[in-house]
This record gives sequence, structure tokens and C-alpha cells, in this order.
Amino acid sequence: MTYKSFSQLDVNGKNFKAVNFDSIGSKYALDRLPFCIKILLENLIRHEDEEFVNSNDIEQVAKWDTDNHVDHEVSFVPARVILQDFTGVPAIVDLAAMRDAVNRLGGDAQAINPLNPVELVIDHSVMVDHFAEDDALEKNTDIEIQRNRERYQFLKWGQSSFDNFKVVPPGRGIVHQVNLEYLARCAFTKEQDGETLVYPDTLVGTDSHTTMINGLGVLGWGVGGIEAEAAMLGQPVTMLLPKVVGFRLSGKLPAGVTATDMVLTITQQLREHGVVGKFVEFYGPGLKHLTTADRATIANMAPEYGATCGIFPIDDVALDYLRLTGRDEDQIALVEKYAKFSHLWHDDHSKDAQYHETLELNLDDVVPSLAGPKRPQDRIALDNAAEAFKEWHRSQIDVKVLDEETDLIAEAGLGTTDEVDEEHDSFVEFRGSKFNLEDGAIVIAAITSCTNTSNPSVLVGAGLLAKKAAERGLTRKPWVKTSLAPGSQVVTQYLEDAGLMDPLEALGFNLVGYGCTTCIGNSGPLPDSITDAIRKAKLTVTSVLSGNRNFEGRIHPDVAANYLASPPLVVAYALAGNMNVDITKEPLGKASDGSPVYLKDIWPTEDEIQQYIAENVTGDLFKEKYADVFKGSGEWNELQVSKTSVYDWPESTYIKHPPFFEVMGKEPEALTAIENARCLVKVGDSITTDHISPAGAIAEDSPAGEYLQAQGVEPKDFNSYGSRRGNHEVMMRGTFANVRLQNQLAPGTRGSATTHFPSGDSMSIFHAAMRYKDDGVPAIVIGGKEYGTGSSRDWAAKGPSLMGVKAVLAESYERIHRSNLIGMGILPLQFKSGDSASSLGLKGNESFSINAVERGQTEVEVKATSDDGETTSFMMDIRIDTSNEFTYFENGGILHYVIREYLKK
Repeated sequence: MTYKSFSQLDVNGKNFKAVNFDSIGSKYALDRLPFCIKILLENLIRHEDEEFVNSNDIEQVAKWDTDNHVDHEVSFVPARVILQDFTGVPAIVDLAAMRDAVNRLGGDAQAINPLNPVELVIDHSVMVDHFAEDDALEKNTDIEIQRNRERYQFLKWGQSSFDNFKVVPPGRGIVHQVNLEYLARCAFTKEQDGETLVYPDTLVGTDSHTTMINGLGVLGWGVGGIEAEAAMLGQPVTMLLPKVVGFRLSGKLPAGVTATDMVLTITQQLREHGVVGKFVEFYGPGLKHLTTADRATIANMAPEYGATCGIFPIDDVALDYLRLTGRDEDQIALVEKYAKFSHLWHDDHSKDAQYHETLELNLDDVVPSLAGPKRPQDRIALDNAAEAFKEWHRSQIDVKVLDEETDLIAEAGLGTTDEVDEEHDSFVEFRGSKFNLEDGAIVIAAITSCTNTSNPSVLVGAGLLAKKAAERGLTRKPWVKTSLAPGSQVVTQYLEDAGLMDPLEALGFNLVGYGCTTCIGNSGPLPDSITDAIRKAKLTVTSVLSGNRNFEGRIHPDVAANYLASPPLVVAYALAGNMNVDITKEPLGKASDGSPVYLKDIWPTEDEIQQYIAENVTGDLFKEKYADVFKGSGEWNELQVSKTSVYDWPESTYIKHPPFFEVMGKEPEALTAIENARCLVKVGDSITTDHISPAGAIAEDSPAGEYLQAQGVEPKDFNSYGSRRGNHEVMMRGTFANVRLQNQLAPGTRGSATTHFPSGDSMSIFHAAMRYKDDGVPAIVIGGKEYGTGSSRDWAAKGPSLMGVKAVLAESYERIHRSNLIGMGILPLQFKSGDSASSLGLKGNESFSINAVERGQTEVEVKATSDDGETTSFMMDIRIDTSNEFTYFENGGILHYVIREYLKK
């Protein structure tokens, strides 16, 4: 039976064609379906006549039996793809290399084009080199253009060469905020056979926080660049029919509690429950008390709580946001009528859907919070933050012997300009101030990231707190590197209109750029004198940021403890200056008259915040700032690019022809066993994609740093790993090079270090990998639970692939990274329940053999043989979950498969 049929919709005199649910709705009660599953159902019905969808797929979704869940494979065709430049550059590099490969194999290179709209926002390249200066924005922007000229030229070439590809130039905002405020359609339209087809706006993006758009009722999630490229080229995203967790919200946030406090609470609750690979859908009476910006804050953190998405329905609140952000009234009318027609509308009369599991949070119970020191789910109540830091700090030093001098400094309360020991290693002289830095010192306080900078309530709250603090004569502590990096130009405009930029700047929160800065690791260098003191005195220093990620080594290599907090709390901590200060009980500083000023004295009321928002955040402001969003500055417009359809690959240390397709033939080779492999890296639990492929600074003495210097690049021009993702030579040298990585094969070390077997030689992970490759020895990686958490970083799979890694053996995987491994032809194996490397006695110095896998096979035998010939055999689950995934794997990767399919056409 076919379910594909359409109806006509009339919206303000214009006709649209939309999928009709009558034939499937008469058979199954669609009101039972979660909002997100209805979107998947519409997607399947609309594509029913294509080879990857049949009527059984549609029925399996429509049945929606939460008591007897079936792991049925479904395909999802997103309406569009969104990229940011760190992950977008390698994606476009791959497309350019695919054109070369198709050309070499006798096909039409120009056939390689995105088939659906692709929008790239350049937002990850600006660094906080200059801060607390009136011209910090101009200086940082100049440096950004100088550092990234070659990358930007390449992206500009891509914009002119590929169809359906647009670039938002640098300085416009963060990809997810631009998506929320401007790019999102809610109801997507396409001309087809002389009619206008309307369907849900859906997407995938090459950034894990693509989920932020779920707050507006748009289904989308982050995928690796490899999977996104396949989606651009017409391949469906395949997955097992997801389980959906319903999260019921009731009550209303108390006074003094922010959306950030709420999302940190939800993140902790969902991560503890376990939602990896699941969809989370929010419902309940508490929804009406949350603005779209609040909802987007929750949706943004889906990767932090582990879900594929965290979605909210389309309702009046969503329509209000579309109006607030200056969307066209005809589009808003279409969204409302289409949502109601297609059973996607939510109001007080809507029935609760059927979920596999449900959780609940009464918003009345949320308290001010932080999360840290190294995971977003580790929430701490604000009134316990100082004590929690002290406990964590003590745990980092099993035995800390303080010399007499250090004891005296601690007792004297140094860290102020009143008492300074200039002879001590902790002494700093900076910008006219003299002080001794202490353990717990907050050296970075950043209002940054997509998570919170889309939300006027917390940004206006930060501005009002700064205003009240400045009026009392408070200043930030001189060792704190402060920055304001909002998600769009709208933010600074409404802060200026409200008179709140001046007080923020008075406390050092000058505008440093529009982009993802500190949260991605682009915090820039600390002042030399601060760095020297940290290293000489071996201090444990901290950062506080309004971001979503605080993994080890991510924010800054010299900052060991990092805390996520709301923008107002970021300002407050910049005033306090140290995590040892309990800002709920101790003063933030002294007023001009010498009296102590407490947080409660300057915390703005909810009425104040809402009054400022009502007066200054308007639709006209959004229309003005987004009127020419695709038009760049003078520097961008002056960039010269070639007009060729096949890229000419000029000499560059940023963009280099990748080797992925150089030896591939028109047909894939047969899958074979992995024999006598050696373990390159053996790690524990919660290894993130930052550990595997860092985005931050490139160390001078690292393999990547040595390579760049050999190419004539001076250390001051290294830029970051994230900005060098278009050069595979840098990226494979940076694989497993995070300064906080602890490889169990090199005990007592951190960073890129391992032991080569069987020689026993100590060396960098990169050099060991190259030695194995030269000797024809395949490599494997052994991990623990939650391997590959964090960012949707394709280089966390590309790097190991280029290093010769053929399989990963782990206890569990995060969804995106597992998919990326398959997309690069790496076999993801999962230990059987109850098994682990430890329980099986695997030391990592064995040689490993893994039988060849076949389509439909769910487990495989692994043999580990020690140097004395003793063999341990065990079965592992094959984590290739769908038929499509196996097709990609047997082709050596998704893109290899796509190229071969193009050649067949």
C-alpha cells in the first residue's frame, strides 16, 4: 500500500502542496506520536517512492509501540545542511577532492554539488588576542583575516563554484544564533513540478550544537562533516527508529534563577538518566513560561546530556519569536497553518504523546548553579561552588607539601594589590597592577558561546549587574581576562540601546568579536606575566564562561578547572576573582566608600530585565542587522579567488589536497580480517573528541608544530588546530595530541605519548603510527565508556584513519563519533556487557587479530596475543547499526560510496 498523497493549502491567497496524513491517520492514531516522530513520519511519506523508503518503514513509525520497541532502520532526508567554518572547511575540501577523484575516474566533476541548500557561517576563527580594550574588536578582526586569509579564499571559491552553497562572512555571528534568528524557516518550501511544496524545516549540521534550533520546533542535530557531506550530496541519514524520552516541565523559574541554571539542572538530570542516541522531547505546563530563547538554551545542550536532539513543539511562543526576530508575516502565517494541518501544532488542548520513558522537573525547584570543573553535567549549586572547588583541588594533589613561604602567602591573603611579595614565583606585574596570583584564581571570565548569547534575559541581566557594580565602584580583578563575544550583531545593538555596553566595558567586558571564542578553545593567549606565574608557581587556575563545553584542555592549556555559568555570574566572578570565594556569602569587592558589596546587592530583578528587553529588543532591530547578512566587510570582499570548477590547490599550509580518494578504484575491495594489529592508544572513560582531535593551540614542540616550522611557519602564526582542519598533514599530527590526554600505554605522561610495540620505544603517538604504517602493521585504539563524547568532529575519525587505525574497541560510544568512524572505514567494536579491557586483562601491548565482518553480522571474535604467545579470545559487538552504514563501511567510507554512485550515473 502507498501512503503518499498530497493536499492543497491556501495561505494568504498562495497555494501550497503538503503531505496528507489521512491515509495513514485513518489506520493509526497519530495523536499518540511525539512531535519529533511526526516529523520523521512526514519525511518518510514524502520520500516513499525513492529506493530507501517503503511502506513498511512508514508503518513501523506510525505504529509507535513504546511497549514493544522495534529497532527498525529509517531514513531521514534533511531539508538543508548548516556548517561552521572549523568543520565546514574540511567538508568543502572533501567536495573539492571528490571533484578531482570523479575527474580522474572519467566522470563529470561538476556533477559534485550540494543538492539541497547549504549555509556556512564563519564563526569559529576569531580569537581573543586583545581584550579589555576599546578597539579589541578591530584588532582581533584584523588578526583573524591575516591568519585565515587562505581558508577564507578557499571558502569564497567554494561559494562561487558549488551550487546551493552560501557563506555568511566573518563578523556576523555564531552559526546557531544566526540559524535561530534568521536562517530557520520552520516551514520549508521548494518548487517542484510547477507547484510549491511545503514541509517541515529540518536539517543536519557539522556542529553538535545544531540542536539549538530544536527550541524553535525545527528538527535537526549535529553530524560529522563526513555524514553532512553525504547529506549534501543526496544521501539520506540512516538510523534506527529512535527511542523518545518525554521530559515534562512544570512550574516557573523562581526570581534570581536564570535559564542557564535551568539548563545545567536538566543536563545533569538527563545525563544521569542516560539518553545517548535517544530523542528528548519537552512538554508540559511549564512550556508556556519559557521563551523560545529559553527553549533554545535547553535544546543547545543536547550533546551535553547525550541526546540526539532536545526538541520543543511549534506553538504560539514560536510564532511570537518569529515576529520578534523580524520574519515575514506571510511566512509566519504559513508556519501556523502548515503546523496545524500536519498535526505539528501544540496548544493547551494537545494530548500528551506516548514516550518510551518520562522524566519531570518542577522549574520552581531550580537553584543558581555552575557546572564544572571539567564536564557540563557536573552541576554544582552556587552556594556550594567554593567548597566544591576546594574539594576538587585537594583531590588533584594527593599530598601537597607547602613550603613556609607559600604558607605565609596563603595566610596573608595575597592576591590583592595591598600585600605583594615580589620575590615569589606567583608575583605578577600587569597593566599597572602588582599582585600575587593564587590557586583558584579566575584568569578567564568570558561571556561567550551560542548557548546563552541568544538569550536576551541573561545578557541584559549581565549588563544590569555590570551597571550596578560599576555604579558602586567595583572593578574586575586585574588578573582576569574578560571578554564579550556575542552570537550576533543584534546583541551588541540592544545592549548599546539599553545603555548597558558602557558598564560592561568599564568592567573589561569589551566586545572582542562575533563568534565562538573561549568555548571552542579560542580564548587566545593569557598575558605573558600571568602565564609565567602559573607555570613557575605551579598554580591551579580557573575560568568561568557562559558556554556549553568545559572539557579538559579545551578552554586553555594552562587552565585546569573550568566552570560553566550564566552571563551575570560570569561578571560576578570577574569581580570576585577566585573560585575559593563563596560569592553567595562573601563580598565581591569594596564600593567606592569602602563598604563591602555582595552579589545580592547588585543582582537585577526580573521586572528590571523584562522592562529593558521590552524597550530595546525589537523586530526592526533584527531586520536591520540581517538585511545584508551574506555581504561581508571590505577585507572579505577584496579576497581574490579563482573561477575554476576544479580547485587548483595552490601552495598553502591551511588547505591541502587530502589523500582519501587517491588510490580508490571504481569498485570497493573485499573486506578482510585485521591481523596482528598493535594498540596505538589505550584510554579510560569519557574520552572526548577534543582528546582525540583538539581544536585549540598547537604546541611548538608537538609533531604538528614541528611540521609547521619545517614549512616556514613561525610559532606566532600557528593559529589553532581548528583553523588548520583543511590540512591533513597538520591534523593527523594533532590526532591524540590534547595536552590533557592520558594514554595508558605511556604511564606518567600527558599528551601525545605512547609506547611502540614490540620494541618498547617511547615516542609521540604520531611517530608510532607512522612507524607501524611503514612496517605494514595495522593499528587499533582501546577505550572505555562514552568514547567520542562532545563535538561532532570529523577529524576525530579522519585523523585515526590516516594514522592507520582500523578498529576501535570501546565499552560504549557517543552517537556522532561512532557514525564518523564508520564514515571513514574504521570498525567500531563494543565490549560485551560486563566486559572491558580491564576485566579481560588487556594491557595494550598484545597483538590483536579481528576476523573479517560480513553484512548482517552482529558480533566478531577478537584475539589478543601477548609477546609470550598467550592468547585471550573474546567476542565483541559490531556497532555498524544499519544496512546503509555497512554499505558505507565496505566502501571504505561514505564519500567513497558517493563517488562510486556518481560514476554509475
